[in-house]
Amino acid sequence: MVSARLRRSTKSRLLRIALIISLIWSLVEVVIIRRELALQDQLQNHRIQAFDGRHHKIYIASEHWNNEAVLRESWNAALVDLTKMLGPQNVYVSIYESGSWDNTKDALRELDTELERLSVPRNITLDEHTHEDEISRPPGTSGWIDTPRGKKELRRVPYLSKIRNLTLRKLHELAQSGETFDRVLFLNDVVFTTQDIMALLATNDGQYAAACSLDFAKPPTYYDTFALRDSQGHETVMQTWPYFRSRASRTAIKYGQLVPVSSCWNGIVAMDARPFIDLDPPLQFRGIPDSLARAHLEGSECCLIHADNGLSSSAGVWLNPNVRVGYRRAAYDAVHPLNGEAWVSAWQVFTGLWQNRIRRWTTTTRFKSWTVGRRVKEWEKLHPDEQEPGEFCLINEMQVLVENGWAHV
Repeated sequence: MVSARLRRSTKSRLLRIALIISLIWSLVEVVIIRRELALQDQLQNHRIQAFDGRHHKIYIASEHWNNEAVLRESWNAALVDLTKMLGPQNVYVSIYESGSWDNTKDALRELDTELERLSVPRNITLDEHTHEDEISRPPGTSGWIDTPRGKKELRRVPYLSKIRNLTLRKLHELAQSGETFDRVLFLNDVVFTTQDIMALLATNDGQYAAACSLDFAKPPTYYDTFALRDSQGHETVMQTWPYFRSRASRTAIKYGQLVPVSSCWNGIVAMDARPFIDLDPPLQFRGIPDSLARAHLEGSECCLIHADNGLSSSAGVWLNPNVRVGYRRAAYDAVHPLNGEAWVSAWQVFTGLWQNRIRRWTTTTRFKSWTVGRRVKEWEKLHPDEQEPGEFCLINEMQVLVENGWAHV
C-alpha cells in the first residue's frame, strides 16, 4: 500500500513538474515569437530599399464587382499613389468590371479620369452583363454542369477564370508589339498601401514565381481559404495564426519569415510575368474540366494557376506575412498596430500554438485526400487523355453562379 501511494505521489509530482516546465517554455516562446514578429515588420523598409521595385515594369490587373465602397474609401486613391511611386512609364493598369448593380462603374470612371490626368496607360472595361444575364443565356458547351437541383447551371470558377483572363488581354497585345513587363500584380478589392505593394514586390529579393499577402475580412481569421495551401499541399489546419499543418510553413509564419506554400492568393499577388508572355499557349486561369467537376469536386482558379505554372517548383510560391491587407479599413487597421508591437497578440500566440498542436495531433488529411484522390482516379480511368495537375487544390464542393453571387449545390 505504501509503495503504491508512493508511486502515485511520484507520478503526480512528475506530472506537475512537466506541466510547469511546459507552461514556462510556452511563455518564453510567446516572448521570442512576438519579438521576432515585430522585428520582421520593422525590417520591411530595409528590404524595400534594397530591392527598389521602381526599376521594374509592372502590369496591374484587377477585376471588380459591387466594390464601390472600398473603391471610394481607399482603393482608387491607393492605386493612384502606387502608379505615382512606380512611375506611369513603368506600369499598365488593366481593370475589368462585370455587371455591378451598385455604383462601382461610376467609381471606376472617376479613377479613369485621375489616371488620365497622370498619363497612366490603362484599359478599364465596364461590362453591362450581370450574373443574371450570364445564367439566363442558353448553356454553352463548356463551363456548365448538371446539378443536384435538376438543372444545368453555370459553374462559378470557369466564369471567374474568364474574367481574370480578360484582365490579361492587354498584356498579350503589348507583348506582341514589343512591350513586356517584369511582374503581373493582381489586386483584389482590398485596403492596401504603396508600402504594402513595394514590400510584396521585394519578397525574396524579387526571386519568386509568385508572392502573396495575407488577407483579412474579420481578424484574427484570414480570408482566402479556397486558394491557400501549405508547402505540402494541405489546407490550413486553422484560420487563425499560425494557420499551417506542414512544419516548413508553420515554422516560417511563427517567426514572420517568408512562408513556402504550394498555392496562395490572399488579396494581392505578384507573379513573374514570363509564363504569361513567353509560353505558347501562355499561362492562364482555368477551372477543372467539367467532367471532373461532375464528381462533386472544385478547385480555385487562383490555386490552379500555381499548379500550372512551371516556375512554381523552381522559383517558389511564397506567402509574405509582413504584407497584410483587409477587405475593410477596420480589418486592415486590426492587423497593423501603431505602437510597433507584433501584429499577433501574446494571447493569440499562446492559444494559437496550442490549438495548432492539438488540431494537428487529433486530425488528419487522409480522409479528404482519399475522397478527392479516389474521384480523380475514377475520372482518369474514364478520361485517359486528360490529367489534373492541381489535385491539391481540389475540395469536395460544387459551386455555381447565381444572381447575387455564387452558391454551393
